[in-house]
Amino acid sequence: MRHVISALVINEPGVLAGVAGMFSARGFNIDSLVVGRTEDPNLSRMTIVVNADDVTLDQVRKQLAKLVATVEVRDFAGTAYIERDLALVTVACDAQKRREVVEIVELFRGKVVDVAPDSVMVELAGTEDKLEAFIDLMKPYGIEALARTGVIAMPRGAQLTKDRAAGNGGPQKRVRSLDNAAGVALPPS
Repeated sequence: MRHVISALVINEPGVLAGVAGMFSARGFNIDSLVVGRTEDPNLSRMTIVVNADDVTLDQVRKQLAKLVATVEVRDFAGTAYIERDLALVTVACDAQKRREVVEIVELFRGKVVDVAPDSVMVELAGTEDKLEAFIDLMKPYGIEALARTGVIAMPRGAQLTKDRAAGNGGPQKRVRSLDNAAGVALPPS
């Protein structure tokens, strides 16, 4: 089963390596791993997409929460959330085919961001399925280059309200002082 996990982590060197190492040590292939700044410059948000059964992933989620630099972990399974992936795609097309390509781009609510005599570069955001469908439609024209950001995700406002009303406020946050030194990132296997 596909799981999208969000981890709020302290923004310090080695955290990404520790998280990736934890997944690797347990034999998980990470489908997507995105790290970005948050509204707090001391924190970063990691969005991790993995395919695993629920029992195994629960173990991984708990291990992730034990990492010293982790402040909050949330598995979006069974919750209302928004996810997006961004792609830049360079599609081969001459002047005769350009209109066809642009029409498909518009159907997907994408944007042409660069035009060359024999290609166009498209920016497209959406779910992984949407991007995959677009890429499949562009293959007959010829994809010259493709870059994707990976999935980012956040809970919908209604989900946050539901979490607060249930009294749990969502995932539990750990308290760790930014002034304390980080401990060992991975427990012994």
